[in-house]
Amino acid sequence: MKIVITGPESVGKSTLTQALAKHFYAPCVIEIAREYIENLKRPYNFDDVCEIARLQIKEEFLFEKSNNKLMFLDTDLIITKVWLKRVFNKVPVWIDEHLKLKPASLHLLCYPDLPWVYDPVRENPDNRLDLFYQYQNEIKNLKIPYHIIYGLNDERFDNALAAVKRHILELNKIMR
Repeated sequence: MKIVITGPESVGKSTLTQALAKHFYAPCVIEIAREYIENLKRPYNFDDVCEIARLQIKEEFLFEKSNNKLMFLDTDLIITKVWLKRVFNKVPVWIDEHLKLKPASLHLLCYPDLPWVYDPVRENPDNRLDLFYQYQNEIKNLKIPYHIIYGLNDERFDNALAAVKRHILELNKIMR
C-alpha cells in the first residue's frame, strides 16, 4: 500500500510523512527535488525537473522491492506534472504513463492552512491554494482515493492518521 502525502509548498508534507512512517513502522520515501535543486549551481530547467522525476521513481522502486506492506511517500509525480505544466507548459508522456501504471493507494492532500515559511527552494507563497486545487484535480482525474488534511500541529497528524486507518480498514473489508 503506497500512501502519498502531497500538497503545495510549506504545508508540512515532509514532517507528516515522517511522523506517519514512524507511527506505522513503515518506510518513508523522501522528496528528491529539494536536495537536487539545492545542489544546483544554476536555476533549474525542464531537463532538471524530468531528472528529478526519474530519481523519484527510482527511489520509490527501491522501497517497493523491500516487500513492505505499507510505505509513505513525501510527494509523487503529480506535483512534478503540475510543476512542468506551470513552469514549462509541457509534460513528457512518460510521467502520465507512470502515474496511471503505478497509482498510489491513497493521497493525503494537505490544505494550505499552515503559514508559509520562507525557504530558498520555495517559490509560491501566493499560489498555494491554486496549486492545491490543481493537485486535487490531477488526483481526481486519476481516480485515486484521497483525503484533504487540515489542522495545525497534532491536529494535522491526528487527521492524517485517522484517514490512513480508515483507508486500511476499507481495504481490509474489500479483501475479505
